Amino acid sequence: MAADKRYGPGVSDTEIKIGNTSPYSGPASAFSMVAKTEAAYFRKINEEGGINGRKITFLSYDDGYSPPKTVEQTRRLVESDEVLLVFNAMGTATNSAVQKYLNAKKVPQLFVSSGAAKWNDPRNFPWTIGFTPSYETEAEFYAKYLLEHRPEARIAILFQNDDLGRDYVRGLKRGLGLKAQSMIVTEEPFDVSEPTIDSHLVKLKATGADVLLDVATPKFAAQVLKRMAEIGWQPLHILSYVSASIGSVIKPAGIETAQGAISAAYFKDPNDPAWKADAGFVAFSEFVDQYLPAADRSDTLIVNGYNTAQALVHVLKQCGDDLSRENVMRVAANLKDVELGMLLPGIRLHTSPDDFAPIKDWRLMRFEGSTWHLLAADSHKTR
Repeated sequence: MAADKRYGPGVSDTEIKIGNTSPYSGPASAFSMVAKTEAAYFRKINEEGGINGRKITFLSYDDGYSPPKTVEQTRRLVESDEVLLVFNAMGTATNSAVQKYLNAKKVPQLFVSSGAAKWNDPRNFPWTIGFTPSYETEAEFYAKYLLEHRPEARIAILFQNDDLGRDYVRGLKRGLGLKAQSMIVTEEPFDVSEPTIDSHLVKLKATGADVLLDVATPKFAAQVLKRMAEIGWQPLHILSYVSASIGSVIKPAGIETAQGAISAAYFKDPNDPAWKADAGFVAFSEFVDQYLPAADRSDTLIVNGYNTAQALVHVLKQCGDDLSRENVMRVAANLKDVELGMLLPGIRLHTSPDDFAPIKDWRLMRFEGSTWHLLAADSHKTR
C-alpha cells in the first residue's frame, strides 16, 4: 500500500503543509479576515480527523499588501518551509509578483484571492488557478445593468491604480461597447499609498456624473462612502464586490451612507435573513459560532475564506494518497459541478485543463435598510 503513495514537499502520512500570504498589516489589513477564517476552518477539519488522516498545517505570513514583501514571504514558504502549495494568497499585485516564480518552481498557486482575469491562463501559467469570478466580468454585469436601467447615465470611475482597478475599467468599457465613450465622463485613478481620497471625490463630483463606479479596497471604499455623504454627492453608487462587506466597509462608514448602492455577489450574504433556514448557511453559522466566536458576523470576508477553504479541502480529499504537486493541479483543473455551502444557488465550481476560472457567474444586489438584497436573477448572466 505504501508504494501507492506519492507525496510532494510538505506532505507525510500525518501532515499536509499549506502556505499563504495575507495583509495582516498595512492599507488592506481588513482582508486578513479571509486567512483567519481559513485557519479556523482547517482547525475544524483537523479536529474531525484531517484529510484522509493527515492534518493540515497552515502557514500564513504577513506581506502588508506589498509585492516585495510577498516575494520574500513566498520564497520562505517554498524554500524554507517546503509547503506543498500556496493557497488563496491575497491581492492582485502581490500574486502577480510571485506568479512567474511559483510557475518556474512548479508550485501550485491555488485559488488565488483576486478576481483578475490573468489567473485563467493555463497555457502560459499552468500552475496558477483563480477562484473569484473575474473583475472584468463583474464590471460587464454593471454595464449591462446600466444599459438597461440608466442608458443616459454619466459615469465617473474611481479606481485603484493597479491591475485590480484596470480590470474593472476594461470590463465596464467592454460591457458598454459603443456607448462607453459617451457614457463615461471621467476616469480617476488613486494610489493605495495615499492617506485619503477626499480630493479625488471633490473632482469627480464636479464632473456632474450621476453614476460612480467605485473600485477600491475596504479602507478606501469606507472613505468614499463617508466623503460622499459629507459633500452631499448622491450618484448611483456602484461598489465593487471586493468592498461590499457590511462589516469592514459599510458599518465603519455608516449604514445610511450606502443606501441604494449596487454591488455583485456570487455567495450567500450571512446578513440576509432569506438564508436563515438554508442548510449551507446553518452549517456556516455553526462553524462561526464554534471557531470564530469573536468575529463580526456581518463581515462577508468570512464567507470568502470559508468557501475557498472548503474548495481546497475538496481538492485534497480527491487527491487521495497522490499528494504530489502535479496531481493537486490535475484535480484542481478538473472540477465538475462542485457545490460549496455558501455559494449562491445554481453557482458551482467548474474547471477544465483549458479553463482555470472556477466561477463565472454573478448576481447583482442593492443595499437597502441594513443589508444587501439580490436583484432579479436574470441580471446575473452576461452570456
